[in-house]
Amino acid sequence: MIALPDSLQLSPQQSLNLGGIPPGSQALVASRLAQQLEQPLLMIASSTAEAYRLEQALQFYADGLDIKLLPDWETLPYDNFSPHEDIISERLRCLTEISSLQQGIVIAPITSLMQRIAPTDYVNGRSLQLTRGQQLDLADFRRDLEKRGYNNVNTVYQHGEYALRGAVLDIFPMGSPLPYRLDLLDDEIDSLRSFDPENQRSLEQVTRIDLLPGREFPLDDDGIAGFRRRWHERFNVDHRKCPVYQDVSSGIAPAGVEYYLPLFFEQCGSLFDYLPENIAVLRADGIEAAAEHYWQDIHHRYEQRSGDTQRPVLSPAELFIPVPELFAALKTYPRLRLSHEASSRPELNLASETLPPLDVDARASDPIRALRAYAETHRILLCAESAGRREALIDLLKRNHLHPATVDCWRDFADGTQALAITTAALEDSLAFSQPTPFAVVAEAQLFGRRVAQSRRRRKTTGNAEAVVRNLAELRIGAPVVHADHGVGRYLGLQRLDVDNESNEFLTLEYADGAKLYVPVSALQLISRYTGADDELAPLHKLGSDQWSRSKRKAAEKIRDVAAELLDIYARREARKGRAFDIDNDYQQFADAFPFEETPDQQAAIDAVLRDLRSEQPMDRLVCGDVGFGKTEVAVRAAFIAAQNSSQVAILVPTTLLAQQHYESFRDRFADWPFKIEVLSRFRTAAEQQAVIKDLQAGKIDILIGTHKLLSSDIRYANLGLVIIDEEHRFGVRQKEALKNLRAEVDVLTLTATPIPRTLNMSMSGIRDLSIIATPPARRLSVKTFVRERDEALIKEAILREVLRGGQVYYLHNEVKTIEKTARDLQALLPDLRIGIGHGQMRERELEQVMSDFYHKRHNVLLCSTIIETGIDVPNANTIIIERADKFGLAQLHQLRGRVGRSHHQAYAYLLTPPQKQLTRDAEKRLTAISEADDLGAGFTLATHDMEIRGAGELLGEGQSGQIHSIGFSLYMEMLDRAVKAIKDGKTVDLESNQSDHTEVNLRIPALIPDDYLPDVQERLMLYKRVASADSRDELRELQVEMIDRFGLLPEPCKHLFRCAELRLRAIAIGLSKIEASGAGGRIEFADDTKVEPINIVQLVQKNAARYQLDGANALRFKEQTEAAEQRIEAVERLLDLLAPSTT
Repeated sequence: MIALPDSLQLSPQQSLNLGGIPPGSQALVASRLAQQLEQPLLMIASSTAEAYRLEQALQFYADGLDIKLLPDWETLPYDNFSPHEDIISERLRCLTEISSLQQGIVIAPITSLMQRIAPTDYVNGRSLQLTRGQQLDLADFRRDLEKRGYNNVNTVYQHGEYALRGAVLDIFPMGSPLPYRLDLLDDEIDSLRSFDPENQRSLEQVTRIDLLPGREFPLDDDGIAGFRRRWHERFNVDHRKCPVYQDVSSGIAPAGVEYYLPLFFEQCGSLFDYLPENIAVLRADGIEAAAEHYWQDIHHRYEQRSGDTQRPVLSPAELFIPVPELFAALKTYPRLRLSHEASSRPELNLASETLPPLDVDARASDPIRALRAYAETHRILLCAESAGRREALIDLLKRNHLHPATVDCWRDFADGTQALAITTAALEDSLAFSQPTPFAVVAEAQLFGRRVAQSRRRRKTTGNAEAVVRNLAELRIGAPVVHADHGVGRYLGLQRLDVDNESNEFLTLEYADGAKLYVPVSALQLISRYTGADDELAPLHKLGSDQWSRSKRKAAEKIRDVAAELLDIYARREARKGRAFDIDNDYQQFADAFPFEETPDQQAAIDAVLRDLRSEQPMDRLVCGDVGFGKTEVAVRAAFIAAQNSSQVAILVPTTLLAQQHYESFRDRFADWPFKIEVLSRFRTAAEQQAVIKDLQAGKIDILIGTHKLLSSDIRYANLGLVIIDEEHRFGVRQKEALKNLRAEVDVLTLTATPIPRTLNMSMSGIRDLSIIATPPARRLSVKTFVRERDEALIKEAILREVLRGGQVYYLHNEVKTIEKTARDLQALLPDLRIGIGHGQMRERELEQVMSDFYHKRHNVLLCSTIIETGIDVPNANTIIIERADKFGLAQLHQLRGRVGRSHHQAYAYLLTPPQKQLTRDAEKRLTAISEADDLGAGFTLATHDMEIRGAGELLGEGQSGQIHSIGFSLYMEMLDRAVKAIKDGKTVDLESNQSDHTEVNLRIPALIPDDYLPDVQERLMLYKRVASADSRDELRELQVEMIDRFGLLPEPCKHLFRCAELRLRAIAIGLSKIEASGAGGRIEFADDTKVEPINIVQLVQKNAARYQLDGANALRFKEQTEAAEQRIEAVERLLDLLAPSTT
């Protein structure tokens, strides 16, 4: 659609100017050039942000072409930070792929092009392929992996890691989207398969994998020796006082070691060394200025750092290519300059045009008059950011008598004849050309003066709800745990003991006065983490005393009352019947339109909501998930079902801007369905609001989104069936009371990122159902969190790091009276900043304007109060600086940190504090907890930490203390659950007796996970807990499959562990409390409520008195010689078969 000269050819070192190309047209012109020239192109971007913008536009215009982007490290020159592993992985993949590029475009920001990087013989020489059937000596290969820069870990989660367990090797190659698992048979690779790094389960078989180096420099013996030699050549400092030198000498890669890269190589390379020989260079106006500016930044940073004798720095020219050298290198390639200015050769000028103003004026009698006039002279392709925006734009055009055709992509429009078309593409720039046929591509921002947020991809993982509190995954030596029968003790580790000549593993617990308790791993279902107060204040109980039973008795009295109140709530919920919604084929069609694969925990939340909606009992479910992890889609599905069943949906959010963002998200998702979605907010005029209220009452609106105004008395619904509440804890007391009343009438779905402890307690106790989503979006990196004393140099560095890569910064200063002074200080520190100020004492419309301006990138720093805690999604904001972080609660800090890290860029959170001696003990613990929980999906774990620090809340009162301190949260919940069940079944509530179905199975055989099969103690502990807590044989079989998949074939002691666990389940099912066996026979004990029929026991003894005899009123002895473990297990299984109640 654009006319390039047919004869356009580039000879070596030739330079041509293509004129008439404004910035928005560069991607389209580049894609046409790549197709016409049939050779690869290097496209230089002036910044990282520009590089990503070009990549996005090229993926739209360059249909089928290979697009490679070499990202920079996203650090400042001479930074003490290292790039994230995922960025290194992308860079290494790009460097290994571009040399073989036949046709396509390599994009490099000027920052990447000016870097001196590893030479080609390092990157290519340390890459290899692994194929199925290949011979592999594991010991040699392990040494080779270390040499290549891969880290040995217990469990593989990130790029550059490997784990070896027996004959199973897990590895996450750099540049690969997934990790792989190798099974070895003798010294041959028997199978190769990808696996999910979150749940560690295998995905699919592959025949080969490519293994790139683990880092951009060698840290093997030769690399370290070279580093040390060159260090002494360059620096005249005492190396003993230099942490970088000491770390590298010890084989450790210290943070920021990348800025010592030249010390690892005789000679560094550059991107030029990796480019194909026939590549041509594309450069736009302004590249020279960008290179000069970056070189000045490098020098400025060098001057700041050069006086540090403990961390000496290399000269700029050793780390970066000086500007003259850079442009001299570029002159050796054929070059095309894409310029806005006209070329001196008329045939090289493209007929681009400047678009006239095409703004939609909603107040005019013809809102699209400008667009209509332009469409008379040009073919136009409109680009909407999303399907919902596309449908909204189509509605607007049709109301004004324009009827665009919908096309799928640029190629459909370019090859077609449509005069006016619309597609979905997140383009930032519009463009127009007058020849050969006048046409324009019009981005949505051209019409409405703003961009809307883009969707983010999600990737699969898994999440497990109550186990977060009850499992032992985070257990550290010295941490308090609760034994259901003996009380609170401290965990001292796993210990292997020989009992009755058989070796087994035991959990060692220490109680008051140093007393020890050894708990067999088969009884780990009796152990839970102590969650209720400060770890150090946990009340250790005395073994053999009645102290524990007294604590339980006291708690039991309180729990009975709580259970009675709970049941009153249950009764009221069950007494009134809600509406059972039908779910038909339309729902499946709607679900299939979700553009991402649902993750297992997201799917589990959706399934739970579907069950709730099908039921006649009203739904009251809490969906907890970190910010941006897919909670909205759960709400969208629920809203669809309600609307499909002719019920109205009300969606309550805390702020007007959030209402607007939800409105756009829902419009997007419901674009192809005939439901009417409206928003009630101050963005609407009074007349529009009244029209919405009137339509709502008349039943013309299916889904209404708004703030607490939706709860006011003048809002009347025709048929309200579902209320969705976003961040309920942000609403006031009056609104919460109104919501409490609503729960009596309709289905309620609550979404939250970090539930406050009381909410969490209520969820776990079954008053409200709980679903957890712990799944990060694809390419989203966890937030690097730093707790630091306030320092201006640190603040300047943090802001610069973000702004230079095209990002935005939240700067949180929660003192309104000094916020203006802080703005002046920041402006003095960095004069080029565009600072917006937002706080709760501003007029609401003024605040909304500031937030909207930040959202649309008119500010690059938002200086704000906690008003941003529940806010709009700004994917481009990836740094947050929080002053006086010690004054905030844990849930609040997590929520604030959730404002950043919503894209694939590394995000940073700086928690600034006064000197440490001024911090309270609780503040220190909160800051430690949040800096440790920087993994994605930490919100739920943080809520449990909040309970530990503040003491878990009483369920039905506002108090934050209770019986939980004395017996721990997990046991409190178990006892409450038992009490509720007992009252429901009309039984006496017995809470003082020993808990749990704690049937003991002791066959005096080795039943354990050997440490040579799985050396990681933490991993063994978790698996023991899962085996002991399994509720079914299917669950045990599934766990066996998982262990074989992850660690290899089960050794005999491990098989025995599972067989004994199966016996325990069978024993519980028929009511046995104990099974003991040895080589000569054994003994079983019957529980008080056993299901074994007395007649079965009597007949057994009568038929074979030599083998079976009664032992008191509730036990049976048996005799059978069983030397081998397998024989003994089978003997017990036969006996259980004989005792099992008849099913006829």
